[in-house]
Amino acid sequence: MQLRQKVIVLAIAPLIVAMLAIALFVRQQAVTLAQQQRATIQRAYLDSKEAELRHYVALATRSIAHLTKSGRSDPAALEEAKRILASLSYGDDGYFFLYDMQGKNLMHPRQPELVGTDMWEWRDDLGEPTIQRLIERAKAGGGFQRYRWVKPSSSQQAPKLGYVVPVPHWGWMMGTGIYLDDVEAALAQIDAQQSSNIEATLLWIAGLAILAALTVAMGGLALNISEHRVADAKLKALAQRVVDSQEEERARLSRDLHDGISQALVSVKLQLEAGIIRLGGDEAQRRQAKAGLERTVEQVKSVLGEVRRISHDLRPTLLDDLGLAPALDHLASEFGEHAGMPVRFRSEGPLDGLPDMVGTVLFRVAQEALTNVERHAGATRIDIALVRAGRGLTLMIEDDGTGFDADGVAVHPQRGIGLRNMMERMEAIGGRLAIASSPLGTRVVASIDLEERA
Repeated sequence: MQLRQKVIVLAIAPLIVAMLAIALFVRQQAVTLAQQQRATIQRAYLDSKEAELRHYVALATRSIAHLTKSGRSDPAALEEAKRILASLSYGDDGYFFLYDMQGKNLMHPRQPELVGTDMWEWRDDLGEPTIQRLIERAKAGGGFQRYRWVKPSSSQQAPKLGYVVPVPHWGWMMGTGIYLDDVEAALAQIDAQQSSNIEATLLWIAGLAILAALTVAMGGLALNISEHRVADAKLKALAQRVVDSQEEERARLSRDLHDGISQALVSVKLQLEAGIIRLGGDEAQRRQAKAGLERTVEQVKSVLGEVRRISHDLRPTLLDDLGLAPALDHLASEFGEHAGMPVRFRSEGPLDGLPDMVGTVLFRVAQEALTNVERHAGATRIDIALVRAGRGLTLMIEDDGTGFDADGVAVHPQRGIGLRNMMERMEAIGGRLAIASSPLGTRVVASIDLEERA
C-alpha cells in the first residue's frame, strides 16, 4: 500500500470509528429513552385504570349501601344485593364478582356456571392460587391484585388487574377488574414503533458515514491525482535540471580540456619535435634542445597539475581516503591559491564515520558555494566551518562580499541554478539549506540530523 493510500485509509478509519461510536451511543440512548417512555406510559395507563377501578367499586359499594347499612342479612336482602351487582356491568369484559371468605363463588354474571362452586383451590394456567390471593387481599382491607382469568370476549386466559374490597357485614369479597392484554398490545405497538425509529436513525447514521467516507475517499483520490500530476511536473523539471547540469559540467570539462590541457599538449608536442631535430645538430643546437626539453618537462608538470585539478573537481580522493574534513581543508587551500584570497577552514566535534552520501553532498555544496563567491561576491575572505554537535552536522560558508537577493535569485527561471542544486542535494539526504545575504556578506548553512537519516 502506497503512502498516499495509507493517508486516505488513516483519514477514513477514524471517521468510521467515530460514526460507529456515535451510532452505538445513539442506539443505547434511544433504547434507554424508549424503555423509560414505555414505563411512563404503562404507569400512567395503569394509574388511570386503577383510579377507574376504585370508582367502579365505590359505585358498587354505594349501590348496595342501603342493604349493607340496614343491618339485614336475610336471603332476600342478599339476593337483592347480588342482583344489583350483577346488573352493574360495563362492556363485555367489565363486571363485578362476589365470593365468600371461604372461596365459594356467590355471583359471576359472565360465568354463571361458577356460581355455588368452591374455588378456594382454583389455579390459573400458570399454577397461581387466584382466589386465595384475592381473598387475602380483601381480608387485608382491600386493594389491587394481578392474576390471570378467562376473558369473556375471547374465551382465553389473559392478564387481569383486579380490585377487591370486603363486605364485612355479610362476609363477602366484592371486586371487579380490567384485562391487561389490550394494554400489553398497545405497549407492544409502542415498542415496535420505537424500534422502527431507532433502526431508521441508525440507517441514517450509516448512510451519512458511508457518504462521508466516500467524500473523503473521492477527495483523497482527487488530491492524489493532483499531487501525482504536480510530482510528475516537478520530476520532469528536476530531470531537465539534471540534464542541464550534466551538459553544463560536460561543457566545463570540454573547455578545460580544450583551452588548457589540449593546447598545452600541442605545445609540448611541438617542443618535443623541435628538440628531436636540434638533437641531430651541432653543440649549440643540442644545448638549445636541452633547454627546450627542460621547459617541456615543466609544462608537462603544469599539465599534470591541471589534470589533477579536474579529477579533484569530479571526485576528490581525499573524500574517500581521509573523510569530509580533510577534503574540505584541501578544497579551501586550493581555492585560496587559485582565487588569491584567504580561505580559513575549521572543524569541531567527532567527524569520523559519516555516511558517504552526506560527505559527498556537503562537499558539493561547499564547491558550489565557493564557485558562487568567486563569480559574484567580490569577497576578500572566506570562512568555512564543519561542526558536529550531538546528532547534528552543520557546514557553514561565510564571506564578506557584496551579497545578493537570495529570494529573488531562487525563483528566477534563468538564474540561481547553483542555489537550487544545493537545496535539492540537501533535500535528497533529508537536510536543510539556509542562506542569509546582505551588503555585508553572505552566509550559507547546510545542516542535517544524522539520527533521522539513520
